[in-house]
Amino acid sequence: MGVFNMFKQPDLPTPDTSSSSNPNIRYLEIVLKQWLDGPAREEQLLGESYYDGDHDILYRVKKVIGADGNLIPIENVANNKLVDNQYRKLVDQKTNYVLGKPISIAAENDEYLKQLTKVFSKKVHRQLRTLAQYAVDGGVAWLYPYYNERGEFKFDVFPAYEICPIWKDKAHTELEYVMRYYPEDVYDTKKGGIKQIYHVDVYTTDGIHHFVYHGGRLTPAKNDHSDYFKVNDQGRNWDRLPIIPFKYNNKEIPLIRNVKALQDALNQVLSDFQNNMEEDPRTTILVLKNYDGTNIPEFRQNLATYGVIKVTTVDGVQGGVETLNVEVNAANYQAILMQLKRAIVENGRGFDAKEERMDGDPNQMNIESMYTDIDLDVNGMETEFQAGFEELKWFIDQYLIHKGHGDFTEDDVEFVFNRDIFINEDAKIDNCVKSVGIISNKTILSRHPWVTNVEHELREIENDKQADLEEMDATLKIQAKNTPKPTPKNTGSGSGSAKSAKKE
Repeated sequence: MGVFNMFKQPDLPTPDTSSSSNPNIRYLEIVLKQWLDGPAREEQLLGESYYDGDHDILYRVKKVIGADGNLIPIENVANNKLVDNQYRKLVDQKTNYVLGKPISIAAENDEYLKQLTKVFSKKVHRQLRTLAQYAVDGGVAWLYPYYNERGEFKFDVFPAYEICPIWKDKAHTELEYVMRYYPEDVYDTKKGGIKQIYHVDVYTTDGIHHFVYHGGRLTPAKNDHSDYFKVNDQGRNWDRLPIIPFKYNNKEIPLIRNVKALQDALNQVLSDFQNNMEEDPRTTILVLKNYDGTNIPEFRQNLATYGVIKVTTVDGVQGGVETLNVEVNAANYQAILMQLKRAIVENGRGFDAKEERMDGDPNQMNIESMYTDIDLDVNGMETEFQAGFEELKWFIDQYLIHKGHGDFTEDDVEFVFNRDIFINEDAKIDNCVKSVGIISNKTILSRHPWVTNVEHELREIENDKQADLEEMDATLKIQAKNTPKPTPKNTGSGSGSAKSAKKE
């Protein structure tokens, strides 16, 4: 199979066509509008908003029952809008747990490993972490491999709410093409100031087709088509669609669906508690005697608004003012808040590092027990990400061929996620020591808590051994040089011995 396809005329609209005369564009408009107004994208945008701290509580309006029995807004009461963003904490937990540390790459071919290490730089790792955050927020995120203007192989990351996918199958394993919907701020030369226009890029195996979206209609842009890259000033395109899904789970369900109601309840309880602390007049309700009664709706409105009850005694003579004290029990609020936070952690499949199992010096079993829920969740996420990396490998291999670094399409590679987990280092190191001679040193090093790069560590061990040998050899040479040579002993033979014998 060839690496790239030459550009060919796509079965999509040309610059001088419109949706009224071109059924292909009209079809794209219908699909795009359904996606823009659909519940899936609404949920994806909601996840992004909640991560940024834009919660429903911020738009709460306090209301009371009015004189006519209907709810009416009320403004002269405390209306705190507090956000305790446990959702963002959960997203960051999962993101850092699975990709807080750089991934490890294992390949039998040393040259292939060297080239892959260059591709997955620290900057790419940062992009992968963003990819994971987008996936948890939106249920799926998208990676786009491309060449920049200098011919360098790069990646771009798109959130779920920017990509409208058209799948070939119901299981969402193969794409037909995708549409990317995104805004751009431009300067309005006629009216002055900045205005926002919306672009729609359609990614196919024939390149990218560019449109402007306005009033529910797609209009081809001035530069309506571009190839993915050029070779000798000639447009080329990939054999495969260069938009790769990285899913949070196989159902593409975002995290916000599981915890939004609990997060809203937490914000509401916290805000109401603060309201009660600030509403000093409401902790004491005034009872006015013999100042005329009132009808029930008006009574409820006055009580909620002013904290006053007007009553008339039987004889109608004695007047005065009494109080009804309303005590705010902080312990009740604290218990509810704790229950809600615990429910958010459990339903969001996170972990609470402050729980009782982490008190004192926790053993490894307690630590692993604390991570059970997040492990189950991230296991599914890692499976989906491995599928994404398998697709990405093809593009990396084609890039290496194109640049003349070699053909590694038949070589196997493994991407290992180094989960960021609290561990009992003493127990882990002790197990590594006990495993010497039972399993390979390479496997032991991969499990050692201080080792981040196994191949580098193996090289360093060999360098240390070589240095020790050289130091030992130098020491032996010095010892040999400083050791005096032994003096020859008189054996009793020769002329001297003969003369001695005659004298005797």
